[in-house]
Amino acid sequence: MPTCRRKRVLLTEPSPALLDALKHDPNREVFYLADTGEIFETYEAYAARMSFYRLKQFQCEVTGKSGLDYFQALESERQEARTMHSRFPDQLKAAVLKAVQWQVMGRLDHLVEAVYDRFKDRYYPDEKVFIDIEGEKYLGRILQVYPPKSSSSLKPSPGPVASTSSSPLSDEPTAIHKIAEDLKTSVKDSIAMDDPAKYLYKVQILEEEKQPGYGKPDKSKGKEVNRSQWSGHLMDVNCSRMSRDRLAFSKSILRRFIRDCVDRDAAVASPWTVKPAIAARYGVSSIMPEEIRKSVETLKKGESDKRKKVWEEKEGPASKRQKRAQAAAENEKILAAIAEQREREAREKAEQQQKAKEESERLAAEKKKKKPIRYPTEDLDVVLGDKEKKAGMKLKRPVPSKLAMPFGEDQETNSAFLMTWNFIVVYGQPLHISPFTMDDFDAALRHSVIEPQCPLLAEIHATLIYNLRTVTFNRHSAIMSLVQYKEEHGDNEVFGVTIEQLTTAMADVGNNWERAPLRHSEGREGWEESLVGCLKDHANLENFPRLREVLTRLLFSPDNVQEPSGSTAPSPSTSPAPLRLTTPAAPAQLYHKLPPKDRVDILAFMCNLAVSSKAIHAHMEACEEQLTALRKEKIEVNRTRKSYLEEIAVLDGNLNGDAKPQTNGKPTDEDVAMHDSSDLSDVPNSDAEDAAPKTASVRRSAAKEREAARAKALSDKAALQERRRLEEEVAKLERRLEGIEREFRKLLGSVRVKPLGRDRFYNRVWWFDGMGAASLIGSGGTVQYGTGRIFIQGPSEFDVEILRRREEDVDKRRREEEGEEFMLDVGEWAVYNDVQEVQEFADWLNPKGVRELALKNTLLKWWSHIGPGMRRRAADLNANAKIPEARRSTRKHAGADILREPYMQWTNRKAINGA
Repeated sequence: MPTCRRKRVLLTEPSPALLDALKHDPNREVFYLADTGEIFETYEAYAARMSFYRLKQFQCEVTGKSGLDYFQALESERQEARTMHSRFPDQLKAAVLKAVQWQVMGRLDHLVEAVYDRFKDRYYPDEKVFIDIEGEKYLGRILQVYPPKSSSSLKPSPGPVASTSSSPLSDEPTAIHKIAEDLKTSVKDSIAMDDPAKYLYKVQILEEEKQPGYGKPDKSKGKEVNRSQWSGHLMDVNCSRMSRDRLAFSKSILRRFIRDCVDRDAAVASPWTVKPAIAARYGVSSIMPEEIRKSVETLKKGESDKRKKVWEEKEGPASKRQKRAQAAAENEKILAAIAEQREREAREKAEQQQKAKEESERLAAEKKKKKPIRYPTEDLDVVLGDKEKKAGMKLKRPVPSKLAMPFGEDQETNSAFLMTWNFIVVYGQPLHISPFTMDDFDAALRHSVIEPQCPLLAEIHATLIYNLRTVTFNRHSAIMSLVQYKEEHGDNEVFGVTIEQLTTAMADVGNNWERAPLRHSEGREGWEESLVGCLKDHANLENFPRLREVLTRLLFSPDNVQEPSGSTAPSPSTSPAPLRLTTPAAPAQLYHKLPPKDRVDILAFMCNLAVSSKAIHAHMEACEEQLTALRKEKIEVNRTRKSYLEEIAVLDGNLNGDAKPQTNGKPTDEDVAMHDSSDLSDVPNSDAEDAAPKTASVRRSAAKEREAARAKALSDKAALQERRRLEEEVAKLERRLEGIEREFRKLLGSVRVKPLGRDRFYNRVWWFDGMGAASLIGSGGTVQYGTGRIFIQGPSEFDVEILRRREEDVDKRRREEEGEEFMLDVGEWAVYNDVQEVQEFADWLNPKGVRELALKNTLLKWWSHIGPGMRRRAADLNANAKIPEARRSTRKHAGADILREPYMQWTNRKAINGA
């Protein structure tokens, strides 16, 4: 039985309810575990037991292998049992099992020792043994056993006797080794009553090929001849010349055999019993003899009396127990009085402790009020005081404009618009499309004339169509979805067109969209039909709810077709759509009439599908690799920059240390020399001769010092040159770090788009420039922008839940600091178009809060690109603004005016002409 944590795993017994159902409801469904035979009433119990069995915490009880699941441990035990039973001599099994039946021994080891000592020199007919002949071991088979009473008439030979004939076995088998089966008899008495050394065994040497080691070369050729001469011979031997194979009979094998075949109860002095199935197989009696039963009960009673005596000795005699009980009763009364007194004291103490606790809490609260807050902290915990207000810190946030968003207060379309523009610009490289500004994208979506065509719209749709050819689709999924809707809800009209009419018009449009060329050199001719085909195979009413309305607008035109107005610039608001569209028409003739909202919905749907394309995935993986390389390069550049700064600090220390003259108020050697030379005329002649050597030595020392000073000046000059070189290197490294940051932003935007940060109310601040294929700096260092704006998005639902859980009234504070009309709800967008507004917003941020500190640092980090980008956008808008008086309303100049629009002048430099 496998073990778990050194305990045998017991199988689960059927519950009483299941046993009762066996009688009254035999057809009841249960869960059966075939490997163990267990039955469970519920699937939960079955699954829990199976999960327990699958844990790698079981151990094979036979081999000791651990880290197995229950079934592996069980199979290991069964395999070892099969191997053990095949090796253990069959002739010994019945005798050993009869010997251990009903034996009362505490440890299995003692039982194994007793059995081994009795059977190690006793052999049985048909058993294979080794025979010692002239110092060599030969494998033989016992043909007949002669007990001591029968061996008196035989004359055992002093040595092995060869014979060519076999003696017939006796018809009436004689009982042998019966004394060995009774373990109650000691080993010494069993040998005296039935000495195994007096048994004589007739054995036959097996053929040479059955001998162990057959086929292995011997060291001498003579031995090989001698071993073969005994094959098939008969001889009479005793146990001293016989032995068993240790792989068949040893203490370890015997222990495993007994442990596999016997069991015992957990009660005290329980006997070892052979398992019923094994006992029936080997003819072992399973009925305990009366004599053994009485002896077992006597042993159990003796063990029980022994334990009772030990308990009485510990507790004392009966009279003492009675006195002790009386004393205990008196003690209980005393203890009850003491307990009551202690309880009263405990209540008084608890009241004192409660008062002390309240006092300590009051003091702690006062101390907490006085304790200064460590900043930065939670933003909503930061409240502007009088000091900050007097310092000029803004209390109210500058108002971002909702109406200045591309689609005004249509928040759903604004989100889809921003996502679509960001996706196309960020993944411009795998889509093979050049970056364009958000203003150009907005203007292209509002392009409402058929001629001239808008190249930006054609390139965007064509590149997405090419990309979606690699995404798995279901042919005619849109038609099947519409037909299913018709069956469930009926064939109602939308814009005067039924589903049957719409599916009929769709049948022949864009069927070969995945093979249409859509060449860049041909202006992507036919992209409108391919768009319808793409929607037919990729879209359905579940993933594109507005599919029917969009396809109806693309395939049907009104009866009274009106000429488009001569307005040259795309207007922010489109004319109302006709109520009925009944005339089938080509998509190329109708796309320009499609409202901007429908165009955004189409592109948003296509972008969501393109995310799963192979080209986008490969590009994201490449960006991840480049990000890893940039991180490593940044670490290396910072390390080099740090080493250069350390060298500069060392040079500055040397230069500053040597600049101070070491005079200490004493005259220099040159002054001393000049003083000595000026006073030579006053010195007497006798002293002049002595002063001459001193003057020469002073002059030599002055010359050495001047030489050292010149060398020092040269050294300082070289140090200054080295310092300037190091400063230039540091400047180069800092420029490289700035480039790494810009490149990092571009690559990171291709993997995941993150906001600049969040303010105190969890509003998210977005700046989409400089990500993916877009760049912040053009050729020659010119400023570039994509949006030229800062977008504000309302908090997420999770953030709103956090705000609601706060104790203070956050909505009241938001009304005070943001304004009730300008509070952004979940999913709402607003925008800052002016640099001054963004500057005021940055000044409104409080660096004492963790979120606003991080946001303010990020704005400061990218301000050198945010500010110039917003200013250039404002300059471009002013330059492209038209004077109302100069506008022409005639159709003659309408096309020329549109061609001068910035979005019409955009060209795709990344297009693949062959595609």
